[in-house]
Amino acid sequence: MRIISLVPSITEALFDFGLTDKEIVGRTKFCIHPNDKVKNIPTIGGTKNIQIEAIKLLQPDLVIANKEENVKDQVEELMKFCTVWVTEIDTLEDNNQFIDELGQRLQQPKLALSWKQSIDRALRSKTQQPLTYTYLIWKKPYMTIGSDTFIHHVLEKLGLKNHHENLKRYPIIEVEDMKSSDCIFLSTEPFPFKQRHVDELQAVFPNKKITIVDGEAFSWYGTHIAKCQSYFEQMIKEISD
Repeated sequence: MRIISLVPSITEALFDFGLTDKEIVGRTKFCIHPNDKVKNIPTIGGTKNIQIEAIKLLQPDLVIANKEENVKDQVEELMKFCTVWVTEIDTLEDNNQFIDELGQRLQQPKLALSWKQSIDRALRSKTQQPLTYTYLIWKKPYMTIGSDTFIHHVLEKLGLKNHHENLKRYPIIEVEDMKSSDCIFLSTEPFPFKQRHVDELQAVFPNKKITIVDGEAFSWYGTHIAKCQSYFEQMIKEISD
């Protein structure tokens, strides 16, 4: 089977299911894991600007896309000449269903079960006390996450409460809107927050816990979360102290 992935975390999952560059014949430029393996796979543009003609030349049997990551018109264009699996993963249950279906398509149901069990173990860490958070994904303007996002569900599983759970998707907020949160998390993606951004907010909220967090650990669905157990444990420890 010749597969093209239009989603970085799904590309990683395909390798985790044992596929190689013999089966994975195309990827986006943002598909960066595993680095030593994806470098051998041709790129077909970005997640929002795929190269239709390049995909045609690769003659895929299956293209895997995502409702949020990719552009509807471009995906519909692909459907005219190849099979496209459009995933929609907003919750951890959605992710389990995705892994199950991937296991079925690749005839690897036992491996799918193993990855789900690993994800469950990775998410067993919990805060000892209820803590609210604001999770920032963008600056100028500041943008956070609502309760209908995958990030929200991962953090909820870790025992954290979204201060903006009454909002949807990725709303714009003001600095003032963060003041009642116990913690402020600055994600490394899609905006590459750095220590200087932490310092800016710390000057406004000197007694608040403000930290950079690994965006991939919270937003990369598929198998990636299974590899984040140590990271989650350390993060929970640091914000609970």
